[in-house]
Amino acid sequence: MPGTPELVRRYRVLMIAPTSFFADYGCHVRILEEARVLQQMGHSVTIATYHNGNDVADLHIERSLPIPWRTGYEVGASRHKIGFDVLLGLTVARLLLRKRFDIIHAHLHEGALIGSVLGGLARVPVVFDFQGSLTAEMLDHHFLEDDSIFRSALVKLETWIDCTVPRVFTSSSHARRLLLEQFGCMPERIVTLPDCVNADVFRAADSYDSGELDGLRSQLGIPAERKLVVYLGLLAEYQGVGLLLDAMRHLLDRRQDVHLLLMGFPNVLQYRQRAVDLGIGDFVTLTGRVPYAEAPTYLALGDVAAAPKLSLTEGAGKLLNYMSVGLPVVAFETPVAREYLGADGVFAEPGNAEHLALLLEESLFAPAAASRARGQRLRQRAIQHFSWEPAGRLIISIYDDVMGVEKKTSAARTDCSVAGRARR
Repeated sequence: MPGTPELVRRYRVLMIAPTSFFADYGCHVRILEEARVLQQMGHSVTIATYHNGNDVADLHIERSLPIPWRTGYEVGASRHKIGFDVLLGLTVARLLLRKRFDIIHAHLHEGALIGSVLGGLARVPVVFDFQGSLTAEMLDHHFLEDDSIFRSALVKLETWIDCTVPRVFTSSSHARRLLLEQFGCMPERIVTLPDCVNADVFRAADSYDSGELDGLRSQLGIPAERKLVVYLGLLAEYQGVGLLLDAMRHLLDRRQDVHLLLMGFPNVLQYRQRAVDLGIGDFVTLTGRVPYAEAPTYLALGDVAAAPKLSLTEGAGKLLNYMSVGLPVVAFETPVAREYLGADGVFAEPGNAEHLALLLEESLFAPAAASRARGQRLRQRAIQHFSWEPAGRLIISIYDDVMGVEKKTSAARTDCSVAGRARR
């Protein structure tokens, strides 16, 4: 009837997260914030994930059975993940048999594979949250060599997954181009859904009480007179952490009034020893894991944020956290970093630790007014272009689209069946 408001569908969403959710980094934050924004919009979300991981109070998490011989977290590629994924598949199958879901929202290629197979059997449509090339990740982690006999098979599997699901969310325009050009995906199936940030949580550094920040800095043992570079994320070579330590060594060769706050996991002992071996141990503080809820305060200590990630296919959500806090950001120049930071990013030649050191020094000791203005522009960019509320509306619009396609497909099958019986 005219003037009657359109009914809003409330979706029952099964998210598949083939990782040790929740673990305070990267794709975990994207999964967390997507689930939260969907719940805030009135939808029901169940997250199926590995046995390991931290529970989150406001989320319904279903965990797989444990693997007795592997009790630790799984970060990146690992042969043990095959066992984890099999058990996760059993968990998803149990959930699909026990409960009714409208749509499967699968993260990572393993999740999309599980969702496509089991969702097909249960007649539940799937959307795929693409967060980087599966094959490229294995190469980045040195789990797969470039000349491996398995590479061709993995590329074929990855291509099948990318091209089978009705819709693929990508975190950047660069990832969209990758799917189009390297994996032959149909353009109408790809939707760019950038990583986002909650600017009320990751608030501007100058909004904190100075006494609170001074107390935290003192607790960490960072001398007050040193300019501070901050990094928050996974500690791994493919994230550029080794290059960042090399850059700090070059910088400390020129001046001693700088410090690096290196936050994250795993490999804390490895990188602490590396800093000592480089002769910069007294100028690097490693915190280990920083809880997501505390991350904004730790970032607010910084004068400049470093983003040395080199991957050309993965997202870089940490950039948005830096931007939202209002920090100038020095990054290696990659398409994703350019897309997020825009004109106010400071970009070093990829893999060049000396150039990274030079730009960190320039940013740390730039005039205070210029640094503050750059940080404010980056924060405003994060708020305008990378907020979760519009991202949530986009996700629901794609759910609507996929559900509509499924209904039409079912109706067409019914029509064909009726027509066939009539001809007989």
